[in-house]
Amino acid sequence: MPIYTYRCEKCGAQEEHLQKVDDDPVETCQECGGDLKRIIKGTSFKLEGGGWYKDGYASPPPKSSGSGGGDKKKAASG
Repeated sequence: MPIYTYRCEKCGAQEEHLQKVDDDPVETCQECGGDLKRIIKGTSFKLEGGGWYKDGYASPPPKSSGSGGGDKKKAASG
């Protein structure tokens, strides 16, 4: 479930709420009762590790190690 951040129009307080995507937005400030507006923030979702490029695509499969591929042996003997 995503965490949504809201800012109060009246007092400027910020609140974070863990909500389902289809939940109704929170409209009332817990501090003063003013109107809340949802703040658009960057996502906290990141792909980390050696298997992901910065653009989000999986890395290519590892190259086989050894003294040459099977295709080279077939070509040399045939």
